[in-house]
Amino acid sequence: MRALLKRLASAPGGRRTKWLVMLGWIVVVVALGPLAGKLGEVEDTGPNAFLPQGAESAAVNTELEKFRTDEVMPVVVVYSSDRPLTAGDRAVAESDRRAFAPHVAEGRQLSPVLPSDDGRALMVVVPLSDELGDRVEEIRDIAGANAPPGLDVAVGGPAGSLMDQVAVFDTLDATLMIATGLVVAVLLLITYRSPVLWLFPLLAVGFAAVLTQVSTYLLAKYAGLPVDPQSAGILMVLVFGVGTDYALLLIARYREELHRQEDRHAAMRLALRRSGPAILASAGTIAVGLACLSLADINSSRSLGLVGAIGVVCGFLAMVSVLPALLVVAGRWVFWPFVPRHGTPVRKAVTVWSRIGAAVARRPRWSWLMSAGVTGVLALSAFGIDMGLTQAEMFQDKPESVVAQERISAHYPSGASDPAKIVTNAAQAGEVEAAAAKVPGVARVDAGDRTPDGELATLSVVLEDAPDSNAAKDTVDALRSAVDDVAGADALVGGTTAQTLDTQRAADRDLRTVIPVVLLVVLLVLVWLLRAIVAPVLLLATVVLSYFAALGASNLLFEHVLGFAGVDWSLPLMGFVFLVALGIDYNIFLMHRVREESERLGLARGVLEGLTTTGGVITSAGVVLAATFAVFAGLPLVTMAQMGTIVGIGVLLDTFLVRTVLVPALALDLGRWFWWPGRLFRTGARAEAAAERPAPAGRAPERV
Repeated sequence: MRALLKRLASAPGGRRTKWLVMLGWIVVVVALGPLAGKLGEVEDTGPNAFLPQGAESAAVNTELEKFRTDEVMPVVVVYSSDRPLTAGDRAVAESDRRAFAPHVAEGRQLSPVLPSDDGRALMVVVPLSDELGDRVEEIRDIAGANAPPGLDVAVGGPAGSLMDQVAVFDTLDATLMIATGLVVAVLLLITYRSPVLWLFPLLAVGFAAVLTQVSTYLLAKYAGLPVDPQSAGILMVLVFGVGTDYALLLIARYREELHRQEDRHAAMRLALRRSGPAILASAGTIAVGLACLSLADINSSRSLGLVGAIGVVCGFLAMVSVLPALLVVAGRWVFWPFVPRHGTPVRKAVTVWSRIGAAVARRPRWSWLMSAGVTGVLALSAFGIDMGLTQAEMFQDKPESVVAQERISAHYPSGASDPAKIVTNAAQAGEVEAAAAKVPGVARVDAGDRTPDGELATLSVVLEDAPDSNAAKDTVDALRSAVDDVAGADALVGGTTAQTLDTQRAADRDLRTVIPVVLLVVLLVLVWLLRAIVAPVLLLATVVLSYFAALGASNLLFEHVLGFAGVDWSLPLMGFVFLVALGIDYNIFLMHRVREESERLGLARGVLEGLTTTGGVITSAGVVLAATFAVFAGLPLVTMAQMGTIVGIGVLLDTFLVRTVLVPALALDLGRWFWWPGRLFRTGARAEAAAERPAPAGRAPERV
C-alpha cells in the first residue's frame, strides 16, 4: 500500500503519467463543469439557515409553515416628517395604499393607514407572498414617486430587510471571485517577477474551484450538506487563498530541486516527496479544524465549516496533481527570466531571512520574550470587545429597510414593524394571549391565524422596545416564561428578537464546545508530523496567542478607525477556527523543514536553515492569504468585513512575527528539549554528551 501511494504521489512528475493526470483533470472538468454553475440552486435561503438548530425561534418558523401554503412576509411603508403631518400628507399615504392593493397576498388584508401618537408619522403594512424582490421594488417606486417635499418615505419591515440582504448576496460571489483573482494575480506577479509563472497557480486554482463547486453541489443535493449564501461566498476565497499557499510552497521546493537535478521530472518527484507531507498535514489540519464546526449549533457556522473543509480538500488535490503536471509539461522556461539551471547555487549566501535568523540566534530568549510581549499587549484589547450588532449596525452603508426601522422606532412602539410571534394550541390561545399581555415590555397582543385543521393558532406580540435591543430580548425571555406556565398550550415564542436571542446564546455554547475540539485535533496533527510533544504544544500556544492578538488589534481598528459599533456574535468562534487552522499552516511549513534540516545539520543550524529556506515562500503565502481575506473588508456586510479584518491581521501576525521570530527563538532557546521526546531530542542528547566528553591524551579537544 505504501508503495502504491508513493507511485500515485509521484505520478504528476512522471514522464508518461503526467499526461494521464492532465487528461483525468480535463475529463473531470469537462464532464462535471456544468454542475458547478448550479451551486446557487441548493443554497438554503430559508428563515432557519442562520439560526441554531433546535432553537425555539427555529421551531416557530417550522410551525408557521402549517398556517399557509405560500410564504407571507410583510413590507412596512413609513411616512414621517419633523413637522406635524397635514391632511395632504395623509391623502398621499391613502393614495399609495390604494396603489399597493394589487400586491397584497391572496387571502390577506392591507392594513389601514396607521398614524403615530405624536402626529408625525404614518404607517402602512403590506403582506406579500410571491415574487418578493419585484414587489418590494415596485412598492418603493410607488411610495417614492408621490412624496411631497418635507415628507420622508422609507420601505422596510421583514420583506424589505430580506431584500436588502439578498441584494448584497446576489453580487457577492461575482464580486469576491473577481476581486480575489485580481489580488492573487498581482501578488503572484510581484512574487515571481515572471510574465508566465503566475498563470500556473491560478490555472490550478481554477481546476480546484470547479471541483469544489461540483462536490459541494452534489453533496448538498444528495447528502444533505447545508449550504447558505455566506458560506458559498467565503468558499471561493478560501480555495484561492489556501490553494495559492500550497502552490507557492511546492513551486519553491521544485525550484530548489531544479538547481540540483538535471531532469525536471526527477526534480518534481523530489519536490513532491519532500514538501508533500507538510502540504498534506496543513490541508488535513485546516479541513479537520473547519469540519469541527459541524459540532456547532448555529446552522451557518456548520455550513461554513463543512463547505470550507470540502474546498480545502479539493484545493489540496489540485495543487499536488494538476499543478505539478502543468509545471513539468511546460518545462524550466516558465521561470523566465530567472530560470533555475542545474548546478547553479540555490540561493544567495546572505538573505534577509539569514540575517533575521542570525539576529534571533544571538539572543533567542530576548527575541521570544519580546515577540510574546508584543502579541500579549495586542491581546489585552480583546477583553474590551463589545459583542453584538443591531440590525442597523449590520451594514456599512444603511439600506432603506434600516432607515425605515429607525423611523418606526422614533414614532411608534419600536416593535410595531416586526412583532414577536407565538404559536400555541388553539384551545388555549385565549389564556396564552392573556398571559402575554401581562408581561412588562409588551405593547399589545393581536390574535392571528389558525391552521386549516383548527389545532394551532398564532398571536402577534408588539414589543415596546426595538426588536434587536437588549430590553426586547429581556421581554422575550419573560414572555417565554409566561406562556410556558399556561397548561397544555405548548406555546413557542419566535420572531426577530427571539432569533437574535437564540443565536447569541448558541454562539456562547458553540465557543465552549468547538474550541477545545479544534485545539485537540490540531495538537494531534502536529504530534504526528513532528514526532514530539513539547514542540506541538508550544506551536499551538503561539497560534492561540496570535489569535487573541489579532482579535485585540482588530477591535482597536473597529472602534477607532472603521467605526463599527461592536463585533458580531459569530466572529470569535469563526475567527478562532480560521486563524488556528490557517495560522498553524505556516508553522507546519516551517517546522517540517526545520525538522528535516536538523536531522542533517544539527539542531541550531537546522532551525536557521529552515527559517532561511522557507522565509521567502511563507511570507509570500501569508501576504497572499491575508490579501484574499482582506477582500471582505470592502463588502457592505459588517460581519464579513470583520471576518476579513480579523483573519487578515492574524495571518500577517503569524507570518511576520510568530513564525519569523517567536517560534525559531523558542526552538533555539530550548534546544533539544523543544523536540522532547522524539528522535531529535535523543540525537541532541548524544551530541551534547559528545561535546562534553574529554579528548584523548595527546589530542586537541574536538569542536562539535
